[in-house]
Amino acid sequence: MSEENVKKEEQNKKRGPLFLILLLLAVALIVGGAVYTGYYLYSQYDAAQRQAELDSLAKTTVAVDDSVKNPIDFKSLHKKNDEIYAWLKIPGTNVDYPVVQSKSDDLFYLNHSATDKAFSKPGALYTESKNSLDFTDRVTVIYGHNGYKDIMFTELHKFESESFFDKYDTFYIYTEDSKLTYKIVSAFKYDNRHILNSMNFQINQVYLDFLNTVQKPESALKNVRKDLDKSLTINDNIVVLSTCIQHQASNRFLVCGVLVKNEKTN
Repeated sequence: MSEENVKKEEQNKKRGPLFLILLLLAVALIVGGAVYTGYYLYSQYDAAQRQAELDSLAKTTVAVDDSVKNPIDFKSLHKKNDEIYAWLKIPGTNVDYPVVQSKSDDLFYLNHSATDKAFSKPGALYTESKNSLDFTDRVTVIYGHNGYKDIMFTELHKFESESFFDKYDTFYIYTEDSKLTYKIVSAFKYDNRHILNSMNFQINQVYLDFLNTVQKPESALKNVRKDLDKSLTINDNIVVLSTCIQHQASNRFLVCGVLVKNEKTN
């Protein structure tokens, strides 16, 4: 065998393993891409299905007005899930959903439906056991997913727009016997700390410091209400609506409202 043929044979032997490695990498990329695509399509399908259920539930509501008649049929909702205890409506968005709190697992509704407790990637709007069910805590945090088209808390990100923030300044929470009206104070990017676990709001100074953050957030991404009647005090009650920011695992987007009216309903 000539020296040239020997070199070619040696080169072919070297190329063999390299070709196999490249082939395996290509197969892995194709399989990984197929899995990711399948997972994404399933998530979107699941979100669409859950939205249809929520749309059906939303038919129990009416337009928000000045009456104290409760537009939410809680008796019917409780037949579907007895852990539904409130209803959140944010004008200008698709947020018109039940609020739930699990009796056994704070994270249950992160990936379970409010309508039937079935597994669901979009989850539900929920609070944790650190919060009471009557919204009398100084700070109540309601959690919801972002990234599922226009459902759950994805549309909270509309409040990143100054014009939208200026136009829509109120959200409403219904309980079985109350209509609670909240004035939106601010909307801003925050870090991902667990607000209720990391701060003891029973301590007045801790609460005042948080109220200062709500009124004067340091984030570059923020909108703040300029026409509040007064500064917030320790006598105020705050609801924080919290959702994720896509591709920013260490941040959250918060919409913060102060209770301005508590009406009994019938």
